[in-house]
Amino acid sequence: MKHLSLTTAMFAMLAATPLAAQNRIDGQSPDAPELAAYGEYTVGVRQFDVVNPNQIDIKAIDAASPSAPLPTYDRPLTFEMWYPAATDSIGASSFNTYLRDGITEITLEGRAIRDATPPAASPSFPLVILSHGYPGNRFLMSHLAENLASKGYVVASIDHTDSTYNDQGAFASTLVNRSLDQKFVLNEIAKINGDSSQDLAGMIDTDNTALIGYSMGGYGTVVTAGGGLSEGALGFAPGGALDIHAEGSETHDALPDPRIKTAVAIGPWGMNYNLWDAAGLAGIEIPMLFMAGSDDTVSGYENGVRKIWEGATSVDRALLTFDGGGHNTVAPIPAPEESYAAGVSNHYTDDVWDTVFMNNVGQHFITAWLNKELKGESVMDKYLELTANGSDGIWSVDDAGNFTGDHTYWAGFAEGTANGIRYETLSAQPAPVPLPAAAWMLVLAIGGLGVMGKRRNA
Repeated sequence: MKHLSLTTAMFAMLAATPLAAQNRIDGQSPDAPELAAYGEYTVGVRQFDVVNPNQIDIKAIDAASPSAPLPTYDRPLTFEMWYPAATDSIGASSFNTYLRDGITEITLEGRAIRDATPPAASPSFPLVILSHGYPGNRFLMSHLAENLASKGYVVASIDHTDSTYNDQGAFASTLVNRSLDQKFVLNEIAKINGDSSQDLAGMIDTDNTALIGYSMGGYGTVVTAGGGLSEGALGFAPGGALDIHAEGSETHDALPDPRIKTAVAIGPWGMNYNLWDAAGLAGIEIPMLFMAGSDDTVSGYENGVRKIWEGATSVDRALLTFDGGGHNTVAPIPAPEESYAAGVSNHYTDDVWDTVFMNNVGQHFITAWLNKELKGESVMDKYLELTANGSDGIWSVDDAGNFTGDHTYWAGFAEGTANGIRYETLSAQPAPVPLPAAAWMLVLAIGGLGVMGKRRNA
């Protein structure tokens, strides 16, 4: 894997430069694939604080009173929204947040301009909702949010209450609330889009939405996409609070939203604990792109992410795998400089792959996937119809540097840069057609005749 060692060495040298010390989220590796590049739009960003009323209060459930009604509270949520902005926008492009330790405050630098004015006239942009891990925060995937907004998307990244670095509460709250938070934020953004007093009104196509979730956000994304939980999973939360997400329940059947057209799950957690069975995974209703490291010890790979991908039989889906990558594959921002002194840099880094390069590969594939699924751009097919193993592609050019008919290397990747990465696809399997009662009677009758014949021959 020559590419990996070169990339790692290159960024090890950069780590000592003032650029790395700026905690930039907008890095572009020298060997980044084509679609990782920023798009044509100036990017704005702003914060929204909302409240979801009458939600289950996990922390207040009394395990000693199993028959008591589930307590509720008004659940506060914050989300950050990145969006295409007016080209003449000026202002601050940094933002403050917390490290994984929940104590250290840091400043991140990007290209998005705080509270920038939207374009005077613009099309309606598809919506993307980002959902972080446990713990995490709304800036953990800010590199992806900013990148997508530059390409004509509105991107909302949620701070999930009870699940952020400085507000890490009961794990059961994450299991119950992830999907509910995602759908509530979608509804709130639809209100913003329809509110003529908002300068963002009319520019957000909430009827054309994608979900992107990492780790526990990926768990929530699978549930929201239609993956109902198995009976064995329901005991992970007290008081039957998880019953609302049970496969086949009325509440879960009502959860998938026709406005959500596709989803991306990065290292989704839960299958390694059997949170879904075959029927639950078959309930996924929308095309999905999965991303994972083959050595993910948090969510699992063969018994985790890959198993979800294989089990989502009702839809077309793809799986992008970084061989040797761990749980931090693709999603986290590059490790902030302060994370090393705080002892939490391993929350952001990978033992094998360079973070910036992984971010760029993720940006490339997610751009191709969303442009196809949300914008209907068939030209993206060339970036998504690939040899399964990047290293199996053939690089073939003529003397003028033009690709020849033998060329099968991954579109958008420079020679050698797809080595160690896999991209596999599976198509939806048609649902079995139920036989009418008369046909079943005939089958049973034929079976009975066969048994009688065997008895006569015995």
